Amino acid sequence: MKNILLIVPALHQGGFEKVCAATARLLQPYFRVRIAVFDSADIAYDVRGIPVADLHLPSRPGWLGKLVYVFLRGLKLRALMRREHTDIAYSFGPTANLANIAAGGRAKKWLGIRSYMDMEHPGQIRLFCRCADRVICCSETICGEIRTKYRCDKAVALSNPFDIRQVRELAGRREAALPWRDGRVLVSMGREDPVKGFWHLLKSFALVHERLADTRLVIVGEGGFEAYRELARGLGIANAVCFAGLKKNPYPYLKRGSLYVLTSHYEGFPNAMVEAMALGLPVIATDCMTGPREILGDRYGVLIPNMSPEENFDPQVITEEERALAKEIEALLEDRDKAAHYSRMALERAGEYTTETYVGKLREWAAQDTGEKRETDGETDR
Repeated sequence: MKNILLIVPALHQGGFEKVCAATARLLQPYFRVRIAVFDSADIAYDVRGIPVADLHLPSRPGWLGKLVYVFLRGLKLRALMRREHTDIAYSFGPTANLANIAAGGRAKKWLGIRSYMDMEHPGQIRLFCRCADRVICCSETICGEIRTKYRCDKAVALSNPFDIRQVRELAGRREAALPWRDGRVLVSMGREDPVKGFWHLLKSFALVHERLADTRLVIVGEGGFEAYRELARGLGIANAVCFAGLKKNPYPYLKRGSLYVLTSHYEGFPNAMVEAMALGLPVIATDCMTGPREILGDRYGVLIPNMSPEENFDPQVITEEERALAKEIEALLEDRDKAAHYSRMALERAGEYTTETYVGKLREWAAQDTGEKRETDGETDR
């Protein structure tokens, strides 16, 4: 059984942090798995039974501090890899990738590209392509661009894994703690970050709520959202909007929804959107780079043009793109047949992102990269 080290900056709530924790759990039957983090504070995911090594080197301000910490993280990772006889080191995101490279050593290096925002740093991408044994991309679009633009045949695509049964089970454990008992609820999930475009969502929702007074909006994710709360007050919708905060089990909030809306300007592979689809929520999403088009195509949900990345918290300024989103939301809420159709399509599509496919690809690549023969019809590797 081979040793695999998963490297991630932290395990607080976030997309690639969640995928890292899920990967560790899924690979346990086939590998000796360990996770290395730069900082173990505020772990949001269940990693019980999985060894977690804390390097005690959290993020630092300033370019010099960041550079020094890349070197120090590399030294600690190298010592850890030697001690644990690591065969494969799989890192998630650019800072973890840099530390993985700095560690050197004999372990095969799998570097994860988790968002299209990473593509804004071509120097880093070239470094990753040069130093990696595999560049694992969370979307086909990112993979194709790296293969074409950087002539990197090490790039491979791997969609995130989803345990649909677990999502549904967790969704039914409790009721969402919402300030209202009735109404049609729009749901979106994500941390407080300009890339999520939540000011667009609030302004579009204000137009919807003006016409459909029973509508509500819930945003689930980490952050104080003070500027967004102020915008909601300025729009006159504060009593119809709930900023639910960070939730270890966000699925009851998704289950309560009538519709999921994604307004991101960039994504990698939007986990929360697929989880909402697994609970039967129709989806409206921006056609951003990357993820939504790859998941929804022309049949599994409603795609709208990508929206402006320029923040605008003036409640008096409502753009045409925000009006267009409001019309799409109203159309789905008002047309029950259309909503039911996209609910069925969402369930069908979410069911295609299986953990079996995800694990199968990782096991196949591990066998190729370590020269180990894999039994394809059994449960153990020899």
